[in-house]
Amino acid sequence: MLYAILCYDSEDVVGAWTKPQEDAVMAKLGVVRDELARQGRLGPVARLLPTTAATTVRKGRDPVVLDGPFAETKEQLLGFYVVDCASLDDAIAAAQDLARASSSAGCYELRPITLFHPGTLPG
Repeated sequence: MLYAILCYDSEDVVGAWTKPQEDAVMAKLGVVRDELARQGRLGPVARLLPTTAATTVRKGRDPVVLDGPFAETKEQLLGFYVVDCASLDDAIAAAQDLARASSSAGCYELRPITLFHPGTLPG
């Protein structure tokens, strides 16, 4: 089953990292990512730009477009991994590896994925 491992953290904290701090965290996360890829279990991985670059479309009969995310949380969605796991326990183990590799607080939220429409990206 595919699982999305959603990465939440404080943008203020992550955005304040120095280049060496950023490089160190990305290198540690890269070890976990490379192992998942070696096992043939890694799907798409994305790092999102800060919420200041977000645009929100509010649902409704006449959707409204707003600049910004209007998130009222201490942690923001920073990115995600898609991982093929045999069980929830395997997905938890992958998220724990990512958590050990990350140097900040935050959390990883796991959600099973049902493919709605896989689509394709132009190559």
